[in-house]
Amino acid sequence: MRLEIHSAANFLVHLLRLHHNRLNDTQLEMFKRSLTDVLQRRYKEHWFPEKPTRGSGYRCLRINGKMDPVIAQAGIAVGLSASFLHSLFPSELTMWIDPCEVSYRIGENGSICVLYETDAAVEEPESTNTADNSNSSSGCKESLRNIYHLDARGVQRFEQLAAYVSS
Repeated sequence: MRLEIHSAANFLVHLLRLHHNRLNDTQLEMFKRSLTDVLQRRYKEHWFPEKPTRGSGYRCLRINGKMDPVIAQAGIAVGLSASFLHSLFPSELTMWIDPCEVSYRIGENGSICVLYETDAAVEEPESTNTADNSNSSSGCKESLRNIYHLDARGVQRFEQLAAYVSS
């Protein structure tokens, strides 16, 4: 879980860095630490390495017309308002943080890009959760991935941005 969350937090901070001079390095580092802490607490009981898609809807971060409440919570904890953060991120951003994979989509019709991927769940001392959660969503990302792989007509070109912020 730790590697996936760090990958997601690093990516979101890279997106914030694209707005030169809006946030300094100290603010970005504080936001990254806060986001990492919020995500680790939130996902502790919703992390299933043996079934990575289980609970993916719960672990989905979404910015569209409004700011994702999890990202907003991390920002508010370090003195950044939700509206200010919302103005810095793309207007449409979806991120899935799942065991063994972190992926994102910029834009409603953008391609789903994999940010972090590993073949097998890495044993981590802090959490290998097997709690049962029958109400968790699954397959959210997979259904979208199938749609976009089958129909590329509406896919916009965000690969350049993805390559830039992922490096």
